[in-house]
Amino acid sequence: MRILLFIQNPSMKNREVRFLAKNPESPGRLSRATGKFRAFFERKRHFSIFHRKYLFLFLAVFSCASYSQVKEFTLDNGLKVLVKEDHRAPVAVSMVWYNVGSADEPGGITGISHALEHIMFKGTEKYPLGAFSKTIAAVGGQENAFTNYDYTAYFEKTAADQLPISFELEADRMQNLLLNEAEFAKEIKVIREERRLRTDDNPQALAFERYLAAAHLTAPYHHPVIGWMSDLHQMTIQDVKSWYQRFYAPNNATLVVVGDVNPDNVYQLAKQYFGPISKQTHYERKPQVEPPALGPKTVQIYAPAQLPLMMFGYSVPSTKTAKTAWEPYALEVIASILSAGESARFAKNLIRGTHVASDANTYYNLYTRYPTQFIFLGTPSQSHTLDDVKTAILKEIKQLQTELVKPAELQRIKTQLIAQKTYEKDSIFGQAMELGLLETIGLGWKGADTYTTFINNVTPEQVQQVAQRYFKDDAMTEAQLIPLPPEEQE
Repeated sequence: MRILLFIQNPSMKNREVRFLAKNPESPGRLSRATGKFRAFFERKRHFSIFHRKYLFLFLAVFSCASYSQVKEFTLDNGLKVLVKEDHRAPVAVSMVWYNVGSADEPGGITGISHALEHIMFKGTEKYPLGAFSKTIAAVGGQENAFTNYDYTAYFEKTAADQLPISFELEADRMQNLLLNEAEFAKEIKVIREERRLRTDDNPQALAFERYLAAAHLTAPYHHPVIGWMSDLHQMTIQDVKSWYQRFYAPNNATLVVVGDVNPDNVYQLAKQYFGPISKQTHYERKPQVEPPALGPKTVQIYAPAQLPLMMFGYSVPSTKTAKTAWEPYALEVIASILSAGESARFAKNLIRGTHVASDANTYYNLYTRYPTQFIFLGTPSQSHTLDDVKTAILKEIKQLQTELVKPAELQRIKTQLIAQKTYEKDSIFGQAMELGLLETIGLGWKGADTYTTFINNVTPEQVQQVAQRYFKDDAMTEAQLIPLPPEEQE
């Protein structure tokens, strides 16, 4: 399975060079994706099974109760264990979330979290190269991994009675990873090729990378998850070893298990396999505060692209950083008002109405450790320019700032968002993803049950307030992807 989301740039292990694909479980969202966006942006899903009013009430009740049965344990060595019973099928998902990602990387070794994710599949003395995957496959299971700005995670999906195998394998490589110079040399070449394929030769991805670098001056999201190419060329096995020893410890990890399991049995298994591992010195993050914007910033990217792309955005809070708890949820609602499906404003006004854009979208991820970006994207239609698209999007923003959203439109958006969240929780993998994500970024897993309440409570006035507060011209970062002339695209 290959799971990649370009916007947050997580990396999933697959032994080969990886490609962009959609990640239905990712916390980051692009509300609408059409045309070329569909190749690397997540598409929101929408449902109209029942009358909206009754579907909304049903989903609100169902979603609020979904995580009431989570059991939490903590081992003596600091490993946190979260267990959620789901007995619909005799399977279980086991995930180990390490509280480290590319946001923790200093300059000079960017991409090292992702590189270590690769090396974690290179084996231990007990389970040498290739044995991990073969062992999971032999019991009919699946395994993979992914790296993001705020975390690195590894998972196995197996029959529930094979959970001890998953625990044994993960506990073994948490403490006994082989760090071989020759294997590292081969793998870092794969990673450099991955970067060339995924970013350097992908104009849209390259534009987004340059946008983030311009938007974040000091915040840890300045550099890409995969790392800058120069850092990938100078990275050493000793760098990776130091990173592994510093961060891969039980007191810097969360074990999440969801499926046909008994919480007490899972706890005993966790003590058996992970309990003997020693804790390490705890890593204390020093907060980095982004300086206030002193004016708009613009970056132009000339690349061999088929179509131009306008991208601009603003620094906004996440659920972890917001001083006012409801603001991220109002921003989430705005993203859907503008670009969640064919009935959204971008589709009606920019694409089907004025035909100024062939694609238009928004991106906002409310689940990040640090302040994030609210981004607007658009590709002009053949008879229009990048400036035309920007002007049209700014007109939609202005309307949000000056006119209250109609109650009917707001309820439709709430229904869509709650429906999407509810259906994501229908899979055991989706449940494990949400629990692990929220716990690792510092919100706590109990935050999983607050989403529906906050979305349900968003008012038209709150939508207007956040649009006015954060979408300011002098705080804008803009990136323009400009196709090179055909004669220069060779």
